[in-house]
Amino acid sequence: QVQLVESGGGSVQAGESLRLSCAASGTIFNINDMDWYRQAPGKLREYVAHITRAGMTEYGDSVKDRFTISRDNAKNTVYLQMSSLKPEDTATYYCAAAIDGHYYWGQGTQVTVSA
Repeated sequence: QVQLVESGGGSVQAGESLRLSCAASGTIFNINDMDWYRQAPGKLREYVAHITRAGMTEYGDSVKDRFTISRDNAKNTVYLQMSSLKPEDTATYYCAAAIDGHYYWGQGTQVTVSA
């Protein structure tokens, strides 16, 4: 059974950085696109970043130039380097991935940014 497990969340002050990781495990033949989303209390889930297997990236407007998505295909892991964090970045962050024809979600990791 395929699982995605996020880690690296926590509480930081505005302006600081955090790096999230998301590792895929189980019987996996191929991971294509990998994504990060986030959801703040009372808000809709928001697209954050996307990376293809070849490493092409895209970002949501609210995080562009502050967040960097990357991946290690050998480790089946995707990362989200978050810099210059703002209180409005506070949310539960979810990774998702297209694995062997199915789209999987992680359980989420909380990021809290205080002013």
